[in-house]
Order: sequence, then C-alpha cells, then structure tokens
Amino acid sequence: MEPLLLGAVIVTAGVFAFLNGFHDVSNSVATAVRTRALTPTVAVLLAALFNLVGALLSTSLALFFTDAGIGLPEGATGLGILMAALLAACLWGVLTWYRGKPSSSTHALLGGVIGAGGASQLTSGPAMSGAGETLLLQIVLPLLLSPVIAYVLAYLAVFPATWLLRHGSPARVNRGNRMAQSVLAGAFALGHGLQDGQRTMAVILLALVGSGYATGTDIPLWVQVFAAVLLTTGSLFGGWRITHTLGNRLVHMDPLRGMTAQGVSSAMLFIGAISLHLPLSSTHTMTSAIVGAGANQRFASVQRPRVVRILLVWLATAPATALVGAVFFLALSPLL
Repeated sequence: MEPLLLGAVIVTAGVFAFLNGFHDVSNSVATAVRTRALTPTVAVLLAALFNLVGALLSTSLALFFTDAGIGLPEGATGLGILMAALLAACLWGVLTWYRGKPSSSTHALLGGVIGAGGASQLTSGPAMSGAGETLLLQIVLPLLLSPVIAYVLAYLAVFPATWLLRHGSPARVNRGNRMAQSVLAGAFALGHGLQDGQRTMAVILLALVGSGYATGTDIPLWVQVFAAVLLTTGSLFGGWRITHTLGNRLVHMDPLRGMTAQGVSSAMLFIGAISLHLPLSSTHTMTSAIVGAGANQRFASVQRPRVVRILLVWLATAPATALVGAVFFLALSPLL
C-alpha cells in the first residue's frame, strides 16, 4: 500500500506544481501587460521560460524545507499528511483562481501540513515533532513579514525613481520604463522559479525520505526536472483572472510604478532564495509592491475595498487549508 500512496503523493505534487504555475504566472506578467510593456502572449512565454530556468537553477530552498519538515512521521502516516496537505493546497488554489484573488501557494501548503499533522495526532497516530519552532521562526514569519517589507520598499523606491527621471519627457520616460519592465518580468519569473519551484521538490523529497527511497541530503535530478516542467506547463496556460486583478483592479498603474514594483519584488525573491535561504511568497511580495508603488501618488489610486478583501483571503489561507487538510487526512486515515 505504501508504494501506491507514494506514487499518489508524487502525482498530486505534480498537480500542485502545475496549479502553482497557472495561479502565480499572473505575478510575473500583470504589470508588464497592464502598462503595455509586453503583449500577453510574449509575457507568458517569457515567464514560463524563466520559471523553468529558476526551478532548475537551485535546490537549496527545497533542502531547507526538508530540514524544516524533519518531524514528519515516516511511512504511510507521513505520506498521508503530505497527500492531505497537497489536496488542500490544490483546492485552495483553484478556489482563489476562480474568484480572481491572489494567494500564497506556500501558505496553503503549510496550512495543509499543519492541519493534517494535527488530525494525525487527534486520531492517536504519530505526531509531527520538532518542526513547530522551525516552521514558525524560519518559514511562517518571513512569509508574514514579506508583504510589509515589499509595500514599504516599493513606496519608498518611487521617490528616487521619480527624481532620477525628472528631466525626461513623458514619452521617453515611459518608453524606458517599459523596456525595464520587460527585463524585470523575466527576472521576477526567475525568482519565482527559484522560490516556488522548490516547494514541489521539497514535498516529493520528504515523501521519498519518509518511504526510505532517499536520504534527504540531495535531490534526485528527476525530481527537479519533474517539478520544473510542471511549473512551466502551468505558467504557459496562465491564470488571467488574477492578472486582471493585479494589473487593473488594485491601483492605477503607470510604467514607472510598474517598473518599481517589479524591481522591488524581484530583488526580494532573489535575496530570499540565494542569500538568506528563506522562503518568500511571490504573490505576497508582488501584490504588496504593486499597492505600495501605486499608493505613492498625489491622488487616491488604491482601490482599498479590493485590497482589504485580498488581505482577508491571505489571513484565511492557512486556517482554511489547515481545516481542509485535517478533513482530507481523516478521510484517508482508514487507508493508512
């Protein structure tokens, strides 16, 4: 039964990677499409390519997640927790895409893991031990702080950007900012691949380690390619509902502020993945940077009711997926 469950976890992880790319490609292309720096087709192709490169470029964050999940029970129970968490995260991703709301796939996955782990303990099964402090200090806090940092940095970055371009004509400034956006759209997609592409690798590696098929010190090449290809495939299909929300419904965005938001969020993803080895949500950083850059205008440009609704979705993500993950684990428990 355990090999069959392992195969199911790997397949579901592939679905999660596809939905991640489908759901989050909006973050890479929204501002560039909104300001007409890129056409939708070119933007999606560019994002998909750099998502693939980013996912294949590094595995450090995947190994970090594996270390953080060391308290996951071995055997069928651990696989059941991962299966329930993935199903909860996938369901939340589809729901938020349908509603056109940007949300964090990482928060959804973590919520599902916590809920399923709690349900395992509730049914007198093996409990997740030793991972609570690591999850809180090294994963949850960076994910919660990243929106605040992205908002503040994007708001402040508009000042030097405006000052540097103060002598240029509007047409020349907008043309230069659109060119910069074209480059930064690829940079952000690369950062997204570095960050979110490794979530799927981490889940599969945890499943392999728990089943005794891997050691956890290195990621098999097929796992890296599997996650990267499915993330890229999802990106190619694109979730335009969320692109419309980010590009048109949050703030009145001009090329300068679109460039600023992309630059800040791209830098945060790179620093988090390469320098600090910390997981950051591409959705949280880009959405917050868009709102921060858009708020730095002389007229009221932020659609506050929509921003509040998105914040409520973010706050609800982990509790909702924890509840759904617990329900899925209880449904799977007779098979474990």
